[in-house]
Amino acid sequence: MPSLKQIINLTKESRYNMIIIPVKEGENIDRALKRFKRKFEKTGAMRELRARQKFDKPSVVKREQKLKAIYVQGLRQAEMG
Repeated sequence: MPSLKQIINLTKESRYNMIIIPVKEGENIDRALKRFKRKFEKTGAMRELRARQKFDKPSVVKREQKLKAIYVQGLRQAEMG
């Protein structure tokens, strides 16, 4: 599990900006927290942090992408008919 320091360092990079969630008056804090979590997930910071923990050979990455594309294509074909 990545530490808070690692997450903060990732968000300090130029491509990541601080996430700002304006909380409206009378808004439930759980709702605001849910919005924050959704925005944070969209930044991809955690995905990138996990990917940086180990090195993957480019050939392995391509193979995984190809297998995922085949899987998704199969799902779409099954959905159509």
